[in-house]
Order: sequence, then structure tokens, then C-alpha cells
Amino acid sequence: MSIGSVSSCEAPLDLLLEADPSLESIKRYLDDSTCWVAWSGEQAVGVYVIQELGNGIHELMNIAVAPGHQGQGIGAKLLEHAIESARQQAARRLELGTGTFGYQLAFYQRAGFRVIAVERDYFLTHYDEPIHEHGIQHKDRLRLAVEYGTAGHEEK
Repeated sequence: MSIGSVSSCEAPLDLLLEADPSLESIKRYLDDSTCWVAWSGEQAVGVYVIQELGNGIHELMNIAVAPGHQGQGIGAKLLEHAIESARQQAARRLELGTGTFGYQLAFYQRAGFRVIAVERDYFLTHYDEPIHEHGIQHKDRLRLAVEYGTAGHEEK
């Protein structure tokens, strides 16, 4: 597997839609972001999008793995790559938003992300269609972050 950046017009929208069901939302952030794709041969098997927000803060806007390739560690490798990419860009913090429950939350916490804020009713006000997982509707969004120390290491 290799990971390389692609232009926004080459971004695999089908994969991005796996993590964010709103094409309009994806289009809003894609042009101002860097898109990285995990390749298995010629096939895109994973993707993440990262955006610089300013003041040394970067945001992981989207991360997804093709359904047929999940459970193989590709997502963990992409997340590790995103953390390192932001660090190399001299970020002081990498943030992301996710639901308040589900496998994604544990996935990010295993990588060192910690909760920094709760955005009440985010999924109710930002998406036209309800988003359900395990029979529960997502309503609030958690903001998570990993902080980088002055020596370029994550603070624990």
C-alpha cells in the first residue's frame, strides 16, 4: 500500500461519501484542503482530507476506507499519516469532528485524540437527512484534538 496526495478534482468522492454522506459538505471543504489517497496497486482503498485552519491548527475533515478493505489496518495507517503530515506542516494541534458514539470515537481516542468540545445538535442542523448508527440517531458532534508539543511530539 502507498499513500500519496491528489488534487481535489482527483479525490475519490465515492470513498469520501463513506464517511460524510453530504456531497455538498465535501465540496465545500475539498478545494481548500489536501487530499491523500491510499493505493493498493491502481485501486484507491482509503482516503483522508486535511485542511489548515490557521494559527497552527489543522483539521482532519474526512477519513474513509473502502468497505471491502476495512479491518485491515488501512484506516489506522491513514490516521497515523495524517497526524505525521500535520506535524511536518508545523501544526500545533490536529482537530476533527465526530459523533458522540460508535467505533470512530474509539478509533480516534486510540490514536491519542482527546475531547475538546461538544457541538450540540450539529448533525440535526448541518445535514438534511438523519444519520443513524446502530439504530441511534447522531445529534451532537464531538470535537477531538491531538496536541503537538514544542519539540514536535504529541503532548500526553
